[in-house]
Amino acid sequence: MSYIVDFKNVSTVCLESSPVAEALAGLRANEARYFMNKYKHEFTIVPASESQENIEYVNRVLKERDIVFTAEPLETSRFQVENIQFTYVFYEDGLGINVIYTIDDPKKRAVGFKLAEGMEVPKELEGKFKFARQKSKLAGTIRGSFFVIKG
Repeated sequence: MSYIVDFKNVSTVCLESSPVAEALAGLRANEARYFMNKYKHEFTIVPASESQENIEYVNRVLKERDIVFTAEPLETSRFQVENIQFTYVFYEDGLGINVIYTIDDPKKRAVGFKLAEGMEVPKELEGKFKFARQKSKLAGTIRGSFFVIKG
């Protein structure tokens, strides 16, 4: 069952098993606000159990850098706005991954990592990426990094 993320009334729906559920809900709401403000698009998530193809797609992209996460995926989202395809996976440990894939420009394709406040850097990313900090009213301090997709 899909769920439209409300960035005005932040909820931990589908995230209750996370040790950082409140912060992860804020991170998810932060993404929802971005898409509504920039594209007038409602950010809709689906439980991981109902969206295995999204998880498999993200895992294939991550293999480019030999990254395999052991954390449990909780939910995903996949949609297209304008000429950009977005795929998100939110994990139980507080990690949010997004794959941005422009249809007509192979130079604008990347994977982004966002860490919810209170979570440690996953061992799969330690030493491989530097994380910038971003303040968010909805999510507190978000740490993020990315890499450009080559394949």
